[in-house]
Amino acid sequence: MVPSHTVENYLKAIYQAQTALGEGDALVPMGQLASALGVVPGTATTMVKALSESGLVRYEPYAGVRLTKAGEKLAALVLRRHRLVELFLVKVMGMSWTEVHDEAELLEHAVSDRLIDRIDEMLGRPEVDPHGDPIPDAEGMVRLPTYETLMTCPLNQPMRVSRVSDQDREFLHFIERHDLKPGAVVEVAERDAAADSVRVKGSREFTIGARAASKVLVRAAGIVLLLLALAGPAAARQAAPAAQPFRISDNSFLVEEAFNQEAGIFQNIFNAARASGEWAATFTQEWPVVSQTHQFSYTLAWVNGSQDSFGDALLNYRYQAMLEAPGRPAFSPRLSVILPTASNSAGPDSMGLQFNLPFSKQTGDVYWHWNAGMTWLPKARSGNDRSSLESPFLAGSAIVRLYPMFHAMLETVLNLEELPEGLGTVREQLFTISPGVRGGWDIGDHQLILGMAVPMTWGSGERETAAFFYASYELPFRK
Repeated sequence: MVPSHTVENYLKAIYQAQTALGEGDALVPMGQLASALGVVPGTATTMVKALSESGLVRYEPYAGVRLTKAGEKLAALVLRRHRLVELFLVKVMGMSWTEVHDEAELLEHAVSDRLIDRIDEMLGRPEVDPHGDPIPDAEGMVRLPTYETLMTCPLNQPMRVSRVSDQDREFLHFIERHDLKPGAVVEVAERDAAADSVRVKGSREFTIGARAASKVLVRAAGIVLLLLALAGPAAARQAAPAAQPFRISDNSFLVEEAFNQEAGIFQNIFNAARASGEWAATFTQEWPVVSQTHQFSYTLAWVNGSQDSFGDALLNYRYQAMLEAPGRPAFSPRLSVILPTASNSAGPDSMGLQFNLPFSKQTGDVYWHWNAGMTWLPKARSGNDRSSLESPFLAGSAIVRLYPMFHAMLETVLNLEELPEGLGTVREQLFTISPGVRGGWDIGDHQLILGMAVPMTWGSGERETAAFFYASYELPFRK
């Protein structure tokens, strides 16, 4: 028999209450259960007796109730549906994490296990929901890490916010305003017992009440970020703490990431670089097509040198072939059509193609990106002649999360550029290494990211150093 909505709500409430009691075999008081469900104790007792007869709970009159193994599995599967629905609404539907709890309360009873498994697969088998709550697996098993709170953690030590225990909308807005979302790194500077307050240092310094501080669950943050970047992916996998979502993830400069835009969100990207006394700039706008699976974008280029000129334009399609999951990177191949829009265009038959194969994988506080691709100009003009130019490239980068919204970056690009020369072609090897930083702000449901880097390129025995500037503005195009 399929459990009713009421049965599922009772099982879930008992599960959450007994989890809060910790290890052991303690019973959940009936008054506490009734309060959690918003019913009178007599109503709760009647339902619990029925659940006991079904073998889902162990009930002791005047003492309390606790789930049996069968009840625990059913309750965990209800929580699995709830938390995956929450993450789906945030990641795919573009809803705020502050408003998805009530929607998931309704949908958790309506979605099938088959649909939930597909959502789980599409999201990359996530371990936590948007609030940091662990997501049970398909067998109802859940890993319950040990947390401290801002009231109990050591003073003046970096702690990573891992979970927010109160899902009330106003409280979540409070958490957002104080930059305490899961993934944030903070320190407790002082606790004032007389004032019942806690002074916290994060992206800024602020004071919150003890009651709010007790609802922010934290774990020790490893001080090994730069060492991980130097040690490489293998060492990072061994030493990295449990990965939390990056609050900036699709804002690389030179090395493309493997993440399409989420449904309902579009992104505007402006790049500018100055080298050898000249400016070059590009503008890119990225749009999801129905869902995150398909993305269309276009890129416009402009150069300010001895004379201003437009560059060739690109029309880009990117397919989200694979989402990131444990042991598996994200993969999102891109195909671009190069349009001969440059002011000094070689003619309509100088169109070209570019393809790129980007992979992305997070290990703890480091995101790794790898690219491989090629630019092909089948009939590029060289004087009165035409040449087919094929320029492959390889690239890789490490993005280190110093704070949730501030990252250090190291990007590298190897470009084997083919150029026309005389009656043939010549290949020039260009290698670029680009250290940089990026930071950003969430402004409601909009996001502004700014960054800068210093690309250094070696080619033909010479080195050229440039200044690179980046700006991105993401916003919803539908509610």
